[in-house]
Amino acid sequence: MEQNLPVVVIGAGPVGLAAAAQLLTRGLTPLVLERGAGVGASLRDWAHVRVFTPWRYNVDAAARDLLTEGGWQEPDPEALPDGAALVRDYLEPLARLPALAPHVRCQAEVLAVSRLGFDKLTSTGRENAPFLVRWRGPDGNEEQVVARAIIDASGNWRQPNPMGVDGLPVPGEAEAADHIAYGIPDVVGTERSNYEGRRILVVGSGHSAINVVLDLLRLKDEAPTTRVFWALRRSGLAKIVGGGADDRLAERGALGLAARRAIDEGRLELLVPFAAERISRHEDALQVAARLAGNSVTLDVDRIVVATGFRPDLTLFRELRVALDPIVEAPPALAPLIDPNLHSCGTVPPHGAAELAHPESGFYIVGSKSYGRAPTFLMMTGYEQVRSVAAAIAGDHAAARDVRLVLPETGICSTSIREEETSAAACCAPARQPEPAMPTSSCCGARA
Repeated sequence: MEQNLPVVVIGAGPVGLAAAAQLLTRGLTPLVLERGAGVGASLRDWAHVRVFTPWRYNVDAAARDLLTEGGWQEPDPEALPDGAALVRDYLEPLARLPALAPHVRCQAEVLAVSRLGFDKLTSTGRENAPFLVRWRGPDGNEEQVVARAIIDASGNWRQPNPMGVDGLPVPGEAEAADHIAYGIPDVVGTERSNYEGRRILVVGSGHSAINVVLDLLRLKDEAPTTRVFWALRRSGLAKIVGGGADDRLAERGALGLAARRAIDEGRLELLVPFAAERISRHEDALQVAARLAGNSVTLDVDRIVVATGFRPDLTLFRELRVALDPIVEAPPALAPLIDPNLHSCGTVPPHGAAELAHPESGFYIVGSKSYGRAPTFLMMTGYEQVRSVAAAIAGDHAAARDVRLVLPETGICSTSIREEETSAAACCAPARQPEPAMPTSSCCGARA
C-alpha cells in the first residue's frame, strides 16, 4: 500500500479534528470529511448546553500545540464552555489553521467505505489494498478518494434512540415526527415558540432529559400555562439525581439537585415507570397511550422530547470486516470495559488502538461512536483514543500501547489497562444508568 495516501477522518467534531491534529504531528496527511456545513455540526445542535468539565479537559494536546503556534488565546482553563463556545473558540480556530485548513472538507457526506477492488468476501491480497471512500459533495455529485487508513469519528448524534422501551419506535412515532424532538432542543431560545404554553412530554432519565426538563421549567416560570410531564422508562429517582452535592463534578451534581428540587416542589408531573405503546394525532396535538406503573393510561400532549440516548450508524462500513459486540455495539475488546450493565463511569479504563482494532486492519471507530450504545463517553477519552490510533497508523506501536488519561474527577493520571489499573473517569451518566445520557463528544451539559 502506498504510504503517501491520506488517512481519511470521518467527522469534524472535537475528536475528528483532534485525530487530524495528531496525524499531522506524526507527519501523516489527514483528509477530514464533514457532512455538516461547518466543523462541529453536532455541537451546534446543543450550542445552548454547558458541559460538566472545564476547558482544560476539552482541548486535545496536539490541537493545543498547533493553535498556540498560531497565536491562539486559550480560554480560561477553569471555565465551563457550552457547545457554542466549543465551536467558536476551539474548533473553528483549529480548522482555520494553515496547517489543517487544506485538509478539511465540509458538506462532504461519506456514503460508504470499502477496500479498493475488494468486496467483503474477497480475502487474497486484501491487507495490501488501500481503502476506497465514497462521498457526496456540496454540489450533490458523488466523489471518491483512496486512503491508507480510516478513522470514523462521525459520532452518534444523527442516530437517536426511539421512544419505545423495547428499543423500537412506538407505533405512530414516525407519523408524529413534526411534533417530536430528539436530544436537547433549545426550548427557551431558538425553539421557544414550539414549547411556550404547551403540554410537553419529556422521555428519558439521563442528563440530557434533566437539561430539557429544567429548561422547560424556566419557560414555565415565564409562561405559567406550560405543563411539563417527565416520563422515566425504568429508573427510580435515586439514579436521576446522581451524586448531588457530593458529586466531584460540581455542575453535574447541581443538575441532579435541581431536578430533585423540581420534583419535590411539584413543578412537574413525574411518570414512572412509563412505557409508551402508541402515539395518535388529534388535530394539532398528540395522544399517547402508555403503561404507567402497570396501568393503562392516555396522555394528551402538544409536543414530545425524546432524550433516550443514541446508537451508532453501522451502514457506512457494510463492505468492511468489522467486529462489534452484540450487546454494546462497540469493538469486542472495548465492550466489556464500557458495558453499562457491568460498569459505572468510574471503572472505565483508558484504552487505545489495541482495544479499537477490527478484523479490517487500518480501520478504526473512535469517539462516542466507538462506545456503541454505552453512555459513558468522555471527550478526553476520545483524545487519547486518537493519539493512540495515530501512533499505530504511523507504526509507533510502543506509543500506541501506552494509553493514559488525566481524569477530571481526580486529576490523577490513569495509565495503561495492561497495568491493571482502572480509572475514576468522569462521564455523562451515573452508575448503571439504564437510560443513556447524551453521548456527545464531551460530558453531558449542565444548566442547573
